[in-house]
Amino acid sequence: MPFQRQLFIPNKRDYITGNKRPEVKCIICSIIENSPEVTNLLVWKNEFVAACANLYPYNAGHLLLFPARHINDPRELSEAEFQHMNFLLGKTMDVLDEIYKPAGYNIGYNVGEASGASIEHLHQHVVPRYSRELGFVDITAGAKIIIEDPATTLEKLKEAFDGFTINT
Repeated sequence: MPFQRQLFIPNKRDYITGNKRPEVKCIICSIIENSPEVTNLLVWKNEFVAACANLYPYNAGHLLLFPARHINDPRELSEAEFQHMNFLLGKTMDVLDEIYKPAGYNIGYNVGEASGASIEHLHQHVVPRYSRELGFVDITAGAKIIIEDPATTLEKLKEAFDGFTINT
């Protein structure tokens, strides 16, 4: 059954339409630079790549992985960025397996406006999926409830990534 409605953070619509977006050139670049203008849910970074909790998650543990360099297309990744993105993806899945124990994942990029990309900086979504995700409200109201605040996700995952390094 497709969802007829979604329950979401009240300011999400304003964010998507641009009414409440921070006035910065690039939200992800601002996160990397630790700019006070953006909500920073950075979990881990090195010189090539970074990971942050999603401010508007689809599920508990939803993370975004992205290159530190501002690019728009995965074909623009350097060999080092590509390798680091893949190592970071593996570590991310290990951490999420340990903390959230999902039954599976949706992993991917949205490239271009027509794909649903709302941020021009290339980023990869890692969305944990759980057995029996549908609950009473999902079925009877056709709505999705997010059960964990992104700040809580940030706390859990920062500790899990502490000391992680990528050696290529």
